[in-house]
Amino acid sequence: MNDKTWTILRLLNWTSQYFSENGIENPRLDAEVLLAHSLRTNRLRLYLNYDKPILKGELREYKKLIKRRIRREPLQYITGYQEFWSLNLKVTKGVLIPRPETEILVEEALKTFPQNESFDKTINILELGTGSGAVAIALAKELQRGSIVATDISDIAIKTARENAKVHGLEEQITFLKGSLFEPVRERIGTFNLVISNPPYIPIEDFRDIQPEVRDFEPRISLNGGKEGLKFYRQIFSQIGRYLAKDGWVILELGKGQAEKVTRLIELTGEFNPTSIIKDFSGIERVVKAQKKIG
Repeated sequence: MNDKTWTILRLLNWTSQYFSENGIENPRLDAEVLLAHSLRTNRLRLYLNYDKPILKGELREYKKLIKRRIRREPLQYITGYQEFWSLNLKVTKGVLIPRPETEILVEEALKTFPQNESFDKTINILELGTGSGAVAIALAKELQRGSIVATDISDIAIKTARENAKVHGLEEQITFLKGSLFEPVRERIGTFNLVISNPPYIPIEDFRDIQPEVRDFEPRISLNGGKEGLKFYRQIFSQIGRYLAKDGWVILELGKGQAEKVTRLIELTGEFNPTSIIKDFSGIERVVKAQKKIG
């Protein structure tokens, strides 16, 4: 990149090619997002100002972002945010980046507890491993009757989740507690109508093969599911029966190829009705859903 005059269009074209040559998955999109972030504008304004020259100081700042992305740092950590359920959420290093497929958890929860029900019953929800707070915040936004507790073992995750809830004016609906899985709610026996989670599910043996953006930058504690990726599912189903109400539901995200084994774990408890498996847009079995037996 030399010192010739750079317009927005020329810079985007150069960056897209550079990213493509270096194995970046969405080179044009990443170039646009980073340039818009660097110029403190949005992508639409980039399109409307293709011929606008870039100042030397602006170019210098943009180069710094390019270098970070080439090192495979996730785009979301560079910009500091990720959209989830049409909510702009802060994400920082040490906090898992919310994925689009995780929105299926929210969709299934809303189907399970529709808002047009005639009775005015509080829905007690427990989210395990809240991370940025994405799922809890989306549910708080949509479920006016929801009373949500969200746990996470990470201090930085709890801090970030609280900040995100406050930004969206939902901090009164969610209680964030530090601790592993059910540990912070040990006194809440039989009280939750829904337990929902996107637990760590990447098998430890698969880490060498995953994208460097994930492997080298996202928190290992939020990804590592142990042998076969089933460690946290086993922990959840060894305890969950104590915390669910008599007709409560569990909705969990799954890793690719894990549906059958997780379903078997649920069956072995003897506490649940037959499970439902929901596929994502790629046809992957992504979410498992089951209701606790009554009586």
